[in-house]
Amino acid sequence: MFSINTRIRIQRSARTFATSRNSLAGQNLIEKIVQKYSVGLPANKLVHSGDYVSISPAHVMSHDNSWPVALKFKGLGAKKVKNNRQIVNTLDHDVQNKSEKNVEKYENIENFAKEQGIDFYPAGRGIGHQIMIEEGYAFPGNLTVASDSHSNTYGGIGALGTPVVRTDAAAIWATGQTWWQIPPVANVILEGKLPKGTSGKDIIVALCGLFNNDEVLNHAIEFTGESVKELSIDYRLTIANMTTEWGALSGVFPIDDTLINWYNKRLLRVGPNHPRINNQTLEKLINNKVVADKDAFYAKTLRIDLSTLSPYISGPNSVKIGTSVDKLSEQDIKINKAYLVSCTNSRLSDIKAAADVVKDNKIAPGVEFYIAAASSEVQKDAELDGAWETLIKAGCKPLPAGCGPCIGLGAGLLKEGEVGISATNRNFKGRMGSKDALAYLASPEVVAASAVLGKIASPEEVLGESCKKSNEVKKTVIINSPKNDESSTDVSEGSSASSTLEGFPESIEGEIVFCDADNVNTDGIYPGKYTYQDDVSREKMAEVCMENYDSEFGSKTKAGDIIVSGFNFGTGSSREQAATAILARDIKLVAAGSFSNIFGRNSINNALLTLELPELINLLRKEFKDSESELTRRTGWTLKWDIPKSIVTIKNDKGEIVLTNKVGELGTNLQEIIIEGGLEGWVRAQLKKE
Repeated sequence: MFSINTRIRIQRSARTFATSRNSLAGQNLIEKIVQKYSVGLPANKLVHSGDYVSISPAHVMSHDNSWPVALKFKGLGAKKVKNNRQIVNTLDHDVQNKSEKNVEKYENIENFAKEQGIDFYPAGRGIGHQIMIEEGYAFPGNLTVASDSHSNTYGGIGALGTPVVRTDAAAIWATGQTWWQIPPVANVILEGKLPKGTSGKDIIVALCGLFNNDEVLNHAIEFTGESVKELSIDYRLTIANMTTEWGALSGVFPIDDTLINWYNKRLLRVGPNHPRINNQTLEKLINNKVVADKDAFYAKTLRIDLSTLSPYISGPNSVKIGTSVDKLSEQDIKINKAYLVSCTNSRLSDIKAAADVVKDNKIAPGVEFYIAAASSEVQKDAELDGAWETLIKAGCKPLPAGCGPCIGLGAGLLKEGEVGISATNRNFKGRMGSKDALAYLASPEVVAASAVLGKIASPEEVLGESCKKSNEVKKTVIINSPKNDESSTDVSEGSSASSTLEGFPESIEGEIVFCDADNVNTDGIYPGKYTYQDDVSREKMAEVCMENYDSEFGSKTKAGDIIVSGFNFGTGSSREQAATAILARDIKLVAAGSFSNIFGRNSINNALLTLELPELINLLRKEFKDSESELTRRTGWTLKWDIPKSIVTIKNDKGEIVLTNKVGELGTNLQEIIIEGGLEGWVRAQLKKE
């Protein structure tokens, strides 16, 4: 067994953030669902935002990345999945690719699924997220994850959907579980009646464009308000899907009568003997609805008046730029391509809405309009409805049910200098083709109208109706105040202490080294030129750590320091070396105003502890405002994290306490992962026990 000091060097720390809530407050919907799927909790432990928990999700989905996950699974020494009923494999991203290499990968995934008895859906069946909903894997009140960022979609039917990285997926395959830190939860209140001609896509595009200062970054979202019950499930799925682009880790709608009615209709479609959607599961759902406690705490509250909305468009090349369609229409922006594809807006109601616009019209000369249903079931329904034929007759180009151009794969990609308008979820520069193209996002109706007129346009311009002019959208943001002053120095009073495992340090303490910058990216932490070199020594990793951020970082830091940086630390690529390079320098802990979610997961998966302490960043910036030019600064201040009490204490260079914060609980489940050197080491240890 390692000594305590040695283990700190090897394992590091865990990510947590300061919590400004009353620990006696009730649970919100997110916390209620996490409680249900957490494993190994102490007796009577109620989970809250900030807590680390081990979760055993109802299901985990992987798609074309199933084979890389399988290779990682095998690399861990695993031979048989823990629970084949928990796992779903779908093929949906590169379904147009008939190359020998891709065909071989698809065959490998299918053969692995057959060997393990895993539910498998082949190319052409549809997009994985749509399948998860149609087939009842994602179900109201359950926790379902996927190795894909748009697993947020499941929130549209009242499930907690959140993404995991491939290491997490492999861990779930091998052990049935992984870890999660419960994020802060934002309450997004939808008020007012949605005007005719506006849709769920307009709501989320408006939210992304209007609240574009990271208000919900790395939060979970609960959608509430009187207007929610008026939103169809398809609208909810679209909104939940794009909470990913808004920066959230999940977006969940309530389990209400609108949803129950949707499932009653769904039951008629799938029949009474479906393994997951049947009379028994619906009766259980109705009698055991998961709802937030009346005194639930939310980190912040956002309100938007839907009655002030008009059709909105995001872009070009950013979801954070939102403009009303009537304003863009006046600019006469010609388009080359239009898209009705993806897991966002390719359900039956979307296809019918687009068909209603193009009916008795033709796609404009020089415009290519690509359509792909979210699933084979959706396409069949659209064909029976006649909407599919209407779109084809108008000149639309059909693609297989799957992702395709949304992810930049297959036919119909944007070329240099072209302009595209799409009902997908992302318009990042270069995502749908050339980086020198312009991409806009809009509702299916607006996309269809634009394809008919050859320019960005509203459906009213095609249908000959008067266009609704945009109003100033009414919105508010409230940062909710704590019910007790947990930033005061007596925060430990009345705090219940958690336990630490034998050998795990009771506290972590060190001098603060302040790297005063926001958005320090993974290239800055670990230079890209080393990323794909497999023979880089630990000593070399330590030497080059942070050199692209500050060439003097190495000479100014020493083992045992605690790095403190600004907001969104670790943004950029998903390279794990950004975490392991910091570990190589024997840095105990990284604290920041906030972290990139992928960096946060990579940190824990590699046994690096991190703390989110926005109050500390603001305090340091105020104290050292005259030294802004110094990228790396030794402060003389110290940070001490009391693990059992979940309290962080900051002292200045005079030894005076200047800040005390209550932080999320680092439970023994997470401590086990840290002790084993990260998630992969923990999985190997579990397999060895078995």
